[in-house]
Amino acid sequence: MPTCTQFPVELSIVIVSWNARPYLVDCLDSLKAYCPVRPHEVIVVDNASTDDTCELIARQFPEVILVENSENLGFAKGNNIGIARTSGKYIVLVNSDVKFVHDCFSPMLSYMSEHPDVAMLGPKMLDRDLRVRRSTMRFPTVWNSMCRAMGLDRVFRRSRIFGGQMAADFDHHDTRDVEVLNGWFLMVRRSALETVGLLDERFFMYGEDIDWSYRFHRAAQRIVFFSEAEAIHYGGASSANSPVRFQIEMYRANCQYWEKHHGSMARLTYLLIVSFHQTLRLIGCFVLLAGRSKRSDIMFKMKNSLACLAWAMGCHS
Repeated sequence: MPTCTQFPVELSIVIVSWNARPYLVDCLDSLKAYCPVRPHEVIVVDNASTDDTCELIARQFPEVILVENSENLGFAKGNNIGIARTSGKYIVLVNSDVKFVHDCFSPMLSYMSEHPDVAMLGPKMLDRDLRVRRSTMRFPTVWNSMCRAMGLDRVFRRSRIFGGQMAADFDHHDTRDVEVLNGWFLMVRRSALETVGLLDERFFMYGEDIDWSYRFHRAAQRIVFFSEAEAIHYGGASSANSPVRFQIEMYRANCQYWEKHHGSMARLTYLLIVSFHQTLRLIGCFVLLAGRSKRSDIMFKMKNSLACLAWAMGCHS
């Protein structure tokens, strides 16, 4: 990578994709329409997709730098491979299922230029119906993890005490410093990245954003949610291919975070909370079955919970 004083381009955009071709095409088409920053570069890192993603990108988007991995290396490592190919002053990590509806890059770059102490910036996240969705978090603690397991963060949606981890008390309409920016769309200053380091590749699919945010905070680097820019995030473009597997991947990533930053006892505590949560879900499913609710949906949820519970119990032993 170039040093922080040499920038052939202003903006480098990295997109990691795995079997999400229709979303990726929308993403790249919208980038063409709504990224006026010049010069900029786009790097697509494909994690061994089987849906002809690479052939389509090479044919329809020849200006894109395409990196083809021979296997699925995960989200963090895929992004690191893409970052290694960048040359911009600012690096943007964008999920393949993001769609731009106007220029969100120029205001973000202006904010970063006006606030040189900001290391990482994240825009407002919209769903497909253009409603604002949560894209920030607080660092997990035993208390807020337990509140989430018991559903208290849903009952008390605007409470910082009971809904702290999901930042339920923040409506995402104001620009402010935050603890965690979720990894769907991140703009990072290269000089800050060189201080903090790349994503931790031990996180395969989830948790890398929480870990990275934690490391930025420990390095006294500001992380800001920016309400004056927005994009659509469809969500789950890759994980929808195997929902149970990716639910377990999320739990595994959280375990990695707890052990890395708080030790093995904290990891065990988290596993006990996961087991408690999935047991509650199973009890709820049995109650719903007795009430003759939609059986197919409930059976799927039971299968999911049983798989997650078996995984958590296996990690206990």
